[in-house]
Amino acid sequence: MPSTLQVPHLQTALKGPLVKLERHLLNHHMDIESWFRKQFKNTPAPFYASVDLRNAGYKLAPVDTNLFPAGFNNLHPDLRSLAVLAAQTAVTQICPIADGILIIPENHTRNLFYLENVFALKSILENAGYEVQIGSLIPELDVPLIIELPSGNALTLKPVVRKDNRVGVDDFFPCAVLLNNDLSGGRPEILEDLDQTLLPPLDLGWGDRYKTEHFAHYSDVTEAFAKLIDIDPWLITPTSVACGPVNFKERSGIEDLANSVNRVLQETQDYYNTHDIACKPFVIVKSDSGTYGMAIMSVHSPEDILNLNRKQRNKMSSVKEGLQVEQMLVQEGVYTYETVDGAVAEPVVYMIGSHVIGSFYRVHTGKTATDNLNSPGMHFEPLSYEEAGAIPDENQGPDATPNRFYAYGVIARLALLAAAREIADSKGELPDINAI
Repeated sequence: MPSTLQVPHLQTALKGPLVKLERHLLNHHMDIESWFRKQFKNTPAPFYASVDLRNAGYKLAPVDTNLFPAGFNNLHPDLRSLAVLAAQTAVTQICPIADGILIIPENHTRNLFYLENVFALKSILENAGYEVQIGSLIPELDVPLIIELPSGNALTLKPVVRKDNRVGVDDFFPCAVLLNNDLSGGRPEILEDLDQTLLPPLDLGWGDRYKTEHFAHYSDVTEAFAKLIDIDPWLITPTSVACGPVNFKERSGIEDLANSVNRVLQETQDYYNTHDIACKPFVIVKSDSGTYGMAIMSVHSPEDILNLNRKQRNKMSSVKEGLQVEQMLVQEGVYTYETVDGAVAEPVVYMIGSHVIGSFYRVHTGKTATDNLNSPGMHFEPLSYEEAGAIPDENQGPDATPNRFYAYGVIARLALLAAAREIADSKGELPDINAI
């Protein structure tokens, strides 16, 4: 039996402007849920994902979709039951015979906040009824490593070993292997050609994946969705353009990048002029692969790119693992007019399977509505809900808490569907989204 989207309830006051789109989504609630059920049946959702959203009042769109989400420790404890139920459903659908799950995390053991995330993820899966072990790919690790966490909990990392076409730790070789490692450094040979179910597939690691490909799939999804409920897809879709190769240190490809910035700025300005939107366009330039908020900047003109100083060029030239940036994504900037205690904020929505399991606000006291908030100095504000199983409240306005977060859940699931289609495309199994 399909379950209803669970909508978190925000504890802090919502400050964002009224979005007409929210009322439209509420008015088409039944059509939307039916469409999602059919789409995810046809194209199964990845095991988990998180989506960063920006709410500009006149536009609500995702700016990043993470298929290796780190931040489960930032979800409100009240939401744990939603995560457990979603995990049970997702594991059963993907690997019905599973009685255990091996989690493979990132290698950085000094980041205790990240490891709190791993502990939270492990707890969710254990509460769902599965034995869980943590298998590490740290090259020099040959005995179990116990790490004490700030929460008072402890996490045991064990070296991953391979036997035939299965990986595990000790004598634990389960059918499901869950990656919480985004593979920025490439595809580990030990994980190639496994007989186990690898979640997500290796093809979705940052060694192979590009953000422009994701947003191309997202554009296809929003075109179909916009036709379903009769809206302009621009309202939920950021213009995204690939540009490369670019070498910031050698200044090669910089002029092409500036031209791409100018193109997106002009297209955005044209739309603003046509629809009487009194805002100044800006563009986000970021590496086409990778996470952790690295190699990303907000620009307001092509000259911002042409006049980068050496320090700025060095900052934009590499991402996680020290990998050199070659391909860039030039994306329409979306303002964020949500605030928490006066500080600029953006919602981050977490999903397991096709179900929303919680949200939190990424908050930054030192940034503005046009800045990248995923940067040093940010903090997180967990969201709770008044009662489990909350649904859109037709008796309240579209910007009331349950209804605003229903809208956020819809847009996040559109990005999730785009990710599902990425996976299907990597397998050569991409269905026609309009065939349903």
